[in-house]
This record gives sequence, structure tokens and C-alpha cells, in this order.
Amino acid sequence: MKLKSVIFKIATIFIVGFLISYMSPKIESGSTTFSGDTLNYNDPENIKNTQSKDKTEIICSNSGCEGFYKGPEFINGSDIAHQFSNKMSGAVGDKLKELYKKGEYSKVDFSKIIMATEGMGSGNVTYRLSIPFIAVKERCDAYTSFDHVGGWNHIPSLSKRKAELSKALMKGQSLDISDLKITPEGLQEYWIQWKNKIVQSDCK
Repeated sequence: MKLKSVIFKIATIFIVGFLISYMSPKIESGSTTFSGDTLNYNDPENIKNTQSKDKTEIICSNSGCEGFYKGPEFINGSDIAHQFSNKMSGAVGDKLKELYKKGEYSKVDFSKIIMATEGMGSGNVTYRLSIPFIAVKERCDAYTSFDHVGGWNHIPSLSKRKAELSKALMKGQSLDISDLKITPEGLQEYWIQWKNKIVQSDCK
């Protein structure tokens, strides 16, 4: 009788333990992968492009955007290094829009842009960019869109880019274009800013 009682108690404990284990919430380990498509360029203080965390970084503040790309110049014939200019342009444009909406009217100070392309020709390059802002008093003196046209060791097709961007302009507005910027290694860029026709629609 005592043996049956002991067996019954052991069985009961086992069943209760099994039920508790089965019904308890499960915690699974895992990882989250972020791509360029999930990045928020409208972060108030910092913008970091971590699509390739150890190779590319862009940080923006109210005074400008700066960052770098470090890696191959070309992959399968594609100009990977120069694509950093596209990423920087997107970050700058988004930051200018953010500042405008906060009433902190700004534009890019072309005269203080810094470009550096170390290692070009070696197969790997470190491309650094600093795009500073300058504050303006009037909202319609600000700019809220930003782009570029350029390439390695050739004069950029500025006239073609101007024609493409003309569709983005409000009537009566024009593009503000920098002087040609050239690094010692041969990267050539024109930087371009203008009034976004949606954000600055009241500046017609």
C-alpha cells in the first residue's frame, strides 16, 4: 500500500512538472538584421548607415553630416565606393528637411565641403565626406533637397544631371550648384541643393 502511495505521488509530481514546463512562455534566442531599407534618416541627432557596419557610417547633426566608406573600389564592375556619395546625399537631404520642419532653416555650405579618397587605385579605398550646414534666417533662403553628380577621373555630366533634376524644381526656382570638387586621387563631384517642392511649397 505504501509503495503504491509513493508511486502515485512520484507520478503526480512528474505530471505537474511536465504541465508547468509545457505551459510556461518560451524564450528563443535570435538576431535582428538591419538593411539600408530600414534605416531612418530622420533621427533627430544621429544618422548611422550600418548596412555594412564596419565599412560605412554617416552621422548627422544640426551642423552637418559626415561619414566614410571603407572597402573595395569596384565589385563586378560596379563603382561601389562612389555610391557612398548617393548615401550621403540622401542623409543630407533628409536632415535639411527635418531642420526646416523644426524651424531651424539651413542649407549646405559648399565652400567648406571636405572630400578625401585615400587608397584609390589599390583596390580598396577610404572615402571620407564632410558636408557642413549654415543657418539662414528666412525659411525661403533654406534648401531641403540635396544631390550630386560625379565620378572617378572624368568631368561629371553636369548638364545631364541638371536636366534630370529640373523636374524636381518649382516654377521659377533654380538649382544651387557647387564648384567642381576634386580629390588628389581623381574623384570629381558637383554638389547640388534646391528647394523641395513639397516641403517648401510656400516658397514659390
